[in-house]
Amino acid sequence: MGILGRVGGTTCDHGARQVEQALQELTSMAAQVSYPEGLARVEAASSLPVSRLPEAEAAKDFSAEPLAQTPKARPGNGCGLNIAVLGSGAAAFACALRAAEEGARVTLIEPGTLGGTCVNTGCVPSKILIQAAQIAHLKAYHPFAGLDHAPPQVDWNALLAQLQARVEELRSAKYQRLLETNPNLHLLRGTARFEDAHTLKVTGQDGEKCLQPDRILIATGAVPALPQVPGLKETPYWTSTQALAAETLPEHLIVYGGSAVALELAQAFRRLGSRVTLIARSTLLSRLFPELGAYLKEILAQEGMQIMLHTQLVDVRYRGERFEVTTSHNQVIVGDKLLIAVGRRPNTFGLELSRAGVATDKNGAILVDAFLRTSAEHIYAAGDCTGLPQHVYVAAAAGHCAAVNMTGGHAKLDLTVLPVVFFTDPQVASVGLTEQEAARLGLRAESRTLSLDEVPRALVNFDTRGFIHLVAERESGRLLGAHVLATNAGEVIQAAALAIRAQMTVDKLAGQFFPYLTMVEGLKLCAQAFRKDVRRLSCCAA
Repeated sequence: MGILGRVGGTTCDHGARQVEQALQELTSMAAQVSYPEGLARVEAASSLPVSRLPEAEAAKDFSAEPLAQTPKARPGNGCGLNIAVLGSGAAAFACALRAAEEGARVTLIEPGTLGGTCVNTGCVPSKILIQAAQIAHLKAYHPFAGLDHAPPQVDWNALLAQLQARVEELRSAKYQRLLETNPNLHLLRGTARFEDAHTLKVTGQDGEKCLQPDRILIATGAVPALPQVPGLKETPYWTSTQALAAETLPEHLIVYGGSAVALELAQAFRRLGSRVTLIARSTLLSRLFPELGAYLKEILAQEGMQIMLHTQLVDVRYRGERFEVTTSHNQVIVGDKLLIAVGRRPNTFGLELSRAGVATDKNGAILVDAFLRTSAEHIYAAGDCTGLPQHVYVAAAAGHCAAVNMTGGHAKLDLTVLPVVFFTDPQVASVGLTEQEAARLGLRAESRTLSLDEVPRALVNFDTRGFIHLVAERESGRLLGAHVLATNAGEVIQAAALAIRAQMTVDKLAGQFFPYLTMVEGLKLCAQAFRKDVRRLSCCAA
């Protein structure tokens, strides 16, 4: 059984680990100490008196007092509810934590690695690789006089080890430890499928278990999509998962795709020393403001990347540790690695959703309303297994919203202002409407584009690649959209998102204080361009 004590004097996770050691030495039992909660849990036989807990104070500098029992979650509308969550990523944990706060008992069901895509094989490892590649690129190509230029010497194994260590650290801190320190959260290892609308069968190493929870959240995420190309399935192609755990740096990497994952990884591998050929079925970033992809293509080409637009793979062969891909233009390209990055599909196949009465679209995405309800009233879904935008912050917000609703609340997921960022260099960021999208909604719009050679921060950085494009309603001047290609565009776009949310006009935006020599000042300058010629303004001109 578990006994509990309240501990004081720990000021960080490291201190909590020291307390754990002292408790384990005292009791010879497994102990867990949560610094945020100030609680110690010891797995012990019932014969172990809780009064011995304070004896560990002599071993380490902390205070302790035994508690009669594990404290209950705060009372809420979830009290008495049993909730099953399929998955353990951002949507799953956001739902589980909020439901547990409301008093629900939550079982997370996970067949694979705890934490989902973002921390394990997506956001976290890719951004580490991208940042390392940027440092390598700057060493060789920085713009500053008087400083050496040196091609980077890349120790791929050391970089990969550092990447994997940080992933494991974050998975432990943000997922595993939350499970260990929250008595209302439980992890069940196994693969779940629906027997009927109210019954889940979970198959794991210990056999099969049946669950009949009161509420269910499906948060199984998405997996890389695989195009129907003859020969591809018989080859050792990469998805982003394999690319981020590669044993060696490719000599010549062929990338098939034209959106975020393809572009981010293609540029990173190019900067780390690989030859890269990128093949895109359409344009780059085809769903965004068109000039973003067009300008980015020029930048990537200048870095030595071969780019082929409006091109498809029609055949793939793997011979003698080399890929031979044939394109729709009858070109044959040979490389040692092939990365397929043409999007992701919902990970819902095998769940037997039809048995539960859960409707999906033709691609397997679960259909949900603004309250995250599926076609079965007690079953909710969130994250990339639905048709919602595939961003981790959308998944987390949706999971939280679902938890509120399944425990008696009334929360609606509002995606009317949704900023997106792609972590190329320069970064691409977008929020709101383009002029064309505004026209389709019946809005009369106008726009202005500001080259970064009009932004003081870009000038002092000696890096004026990119632009800022703002869209406003013609009559009112209300800001409708912002589209940015710039260093730190991801930081800039949030200010634009807040301005759109507040229904600010471009005149109001132009009148705000923006710190001088910041990239975000470009928003002010572009807003001023609706009324003035910014080329005729002095520095910091209002």
